[in-house]
Amino acid sequence: MQLVVARIGRAHGIKGEVTVEVRTDEPELRLGPGAVLATEPAGTGPLTIETGRVHSGRLLLRFEGVRDRTAAEALRNTLLIAEVDPEELPEDPEEFYDHQLMDLDVVLADGTEIGRITEITHLPSQDLFIVERPDGSEVMIPFVEEIVAEIDLEEQRAVITPPPGLIDESEAVVASTRDEDAAEGDAAGDGKRGDE
Repeated sequence: MQLVVARIGRAHGIKGEVTVEVRTDEPELRLGPGAVLATEPAGTGPLTIETGRVHSGRLLLRFEGVRDRTAAEALRNTLLIAEVDPEELPEDPEEFYDHQLMDLDVVLADGTEIGRITEITHLPSQDLFIVERPDGSEVMIPFVEEIVAEIDLEEQRAVITPPPGLIDESEAVVASTRDEDAAEGDAAGDGKRGDE
């Protein structure tokens, strides 16, 4: 089974290093020197990690054959994909691989159905479940202990205890208005992406 373990960001320096957005809880295992990773787009790889180091809280990698800033910049936004045994589980029983969580039913403690996990977004501060509701709308659920009370892989469900407003319809309207305002700001040149 293939798992996305990182996304390549901008070039760092002039000797071929790149920043990476880590998408695995085991970077030392998946992103260590010598690791050979498939890529998306596929034509970019496979890539073999030559060196890795942490600089100002970010992981920097250098790949074999990538020796200058131009070559490193050409890799920007490439996804790094590791081959993982589908039976393999994280060492910590409180951790899960994305493929284990995809398509889980999301329910409240009383059994009320909220929807189904269709995507997992990895942010620097926390992970988010993107949950598709029965009406086709989406809601974002932070994957934090205070909200996600239980992951039951046997029953294929995630039990949540959301704070008021997290999954209310009125909150969804406010969020979509904010998105529209942000889009208008971006179109006018006011917005600035916090990405690479």
